[in-house]
Amino acid sequence: MSDLDKMRNKVRKLQLRAAIAKMALQDLVEGLPGKWADIQEVAEKTHAVYAELDVAKRELASMKNLG
Repeated sequence: MSDLDKMRNKVRKLQLRAAIAKMALQDLVEGLPGKWADIQEVAEKTHAVYAELDVAKRELASMKNLG
């Protein structure tokens, strides 16, 4: 498997994790105000996975441009 294929797989996995994090954030919002204490934790996890996805997407784009 090439490095480009590995990066594509990484992006796909991160996209799945990001979708799950987004759903968790949406579920949290629907549970407000009762779940207000969970806001920071869920938001931080969602932010982290989207930040990681952004970096991976940029790296994939760079690899595509070079190859």
